[in-house]
Amino acid sequence: MDAPQYESKPWLQFYDPDVPKDVVIPDQTLTQLFDEACAHYGSKTALIFYGRKLSYSALAADVARCANALRKLGVSKGDRVALYLLNSPQFVISYFAVLRLGGIVTPVSPVYTSSEFRKQVDNSGARIVICQDILYEKVARSGARLEHVVVTAVADYLPTMKRLLSSGPLARLLPGAGGAQLTIPTSERVHRFSELLAAESTQPPPAADIDPAVDLAVLPYTGGTTGNPKGVMLTHRNLVAARMQGKALSYVFREGEETLLAFLPFFHIYGQVVIMLGGLLEGHRLVLFTTADTENILQAVEDYQVTVFFGVPTLYEYLRDHKDTGKVNWRRLKLILCGADTLHRSTVEGWKQRTGTQIIEGYGLSESTAASHVNPLHRPKTGSFGVPLPGMLAAVVDPESDAFLPVGEIGELLLSGPNIMQGYWQNEQDTRQSLVEIAGRRWLRTGDMVKMDEEGYFYYVDRRKDLIKHKGYSIFAKDIEEVLYSHEQVKAAGVVGVPDPAVGEQIKAIVVLQPEARGQVSEEHIRDYLRERLAPYKVPKFIEFRGELPKTDVGKVSRRELREEGGEARS
Repeated sequence: MDAPQYESKPWLQFYDPDVPKDVVIPDQTLTQLFDEACAHYGSKTALIFYGRKLSYSALAADVARCANALRKLGVSKGDRVALYLLNSPQFVISYFAVLRLGGIVTPVSPVYTSSEFRKQVDNSGARIVICQDILYEKVARSGARLEHVVVTAVADYLPTMKRLLSSGPLARLLPGAGGAQLTIPTSERVHRFSELLAAESTQPPPAADIDPAVDLAVLPYTGGTTGNPKGVMLTHRNLVAARMQGKALSYVFREGEETLLAFLPFFHIYGQVVIMLGGLLEGHRLVLFTTADTENILQAVEDYQVTVFFGVPTLYEYLRDHKDTGKVNWRRLKLILCGADTLHRSTVEGWKQRTGTQIIEGYGLSESTAASHVNPLHRPKTGSFGVPLPGMLAAVVDPESDAFLPVGEIGELLLSGPNIMQGYWQNEQDTRQSLVEIAGRRWLRTGDMVKMDEEGYFYYVDRRKDLIKHKGYSIFAKDIEEVLYSHEQVKAAGVVGVPDPAVGEQIKAIVVLQPEARGQVSEEHIRDYLRERLAPYKVPKFIEFRGELPKTDVGKVSRRELREEGGEARS
């Protein structure tokens, strides 16, 4: 029997010359790496928040104050602390303060409802939440069992003039300056972030005694695109390993000299590990945005001479056609990267035609502590999400038999490496299903169907759970969506299976047309377009036009919601 295709690691021959084949992971905690960065880059700017600049020294001082305050509220090793925050200096400060005390950060999506907030808090066992003032009412209504609520405001870290003169999206976050008035009581349980920090010393408390390989640092919850969110247990070593792997690939970056835009949400593993940790632990400068306001983002790329740009497919689709995209000198940037969802070929080609630059695609999961793959910068392949990072192993197996598949065949992606999670929080059943031993090695089942070419580049096909069974055929929704996205009048699309006892499932396409095409393009026109490009059995029986598609809180089309909504097959 031939050796499994992963053992030869064909991707290594296509690494950039300056990228090592493996990484050395220091026996350190995130707290130690953060302290080293702050000591080394003390006077350099760490964060820029709508014009307000914080140096690494100032950031370290506020982290120390916050840690002292949280210790007085009872936070100690192993305690979970929820961060219900927008991207802001307060998120960064709270994150590292919790880690210094040996606590575990559980970030909560700011778009969660009070019910969703309570589910995560109750499941994680968090006793303290640090929340945005505009989210306080959700916390209060949730009924979550909390001992302390620490409330913070965007205005706390804004320059004075920005507080007074802000307009647009930022104004909505400033009560009394265009936003709604907020009444937040203070009590023994409810505290103001700014007041807690003002009363504390900049002398940090002793760092907790942490075993990096054992002790958890972060408990993010998966996005729930195909099921209920689960807590992903990540140790300090998982996060340090992810940072070392990312650093190995970032050979074009110069330590302490890059400028990154940070508008992707920090509660999500991509924004948190790749941007926040990837930037701050290397002494770079982060330009923070609470929301992805495209006009401000495009302006900031030029104003701050940004060198690295991280985005998601929906953003690049939007920017590709944005009136101001051409005002940015994209060729100056060292890296333009995309992750978190499928990047359609039409987006890549349209972006390159508009800007003259290549979007570099990567792949990752919360369970792999963000990235596991990325395209080599000097040799990217359109349509591929790249090759495994240094220290990673990736394999393709038959999802039913777990037999390793040869090059070119479609199967489930398995991952193995030092950045793979420890399991799901208080969920042994899902942990056993996701972390398996095959051929003497511990693997993570990703649930993603992929294929690998002869050079070790991987290609996404679809979620295993999104496979549509129709008349005995196995149909990947992504194949149909890719063709829909190639239609110049289609802005967005999602494809799902609708139960039908006669054939298993019927195919249904939910389509968002470009504004000028609405009312002009018919269902039959779309069906004819698909018939010319797809096998007959792949052409949807049902086509529905909508003004928008349901999205997850990081911008993915939520097929789970489309399936739930589409129990009835509306034609």
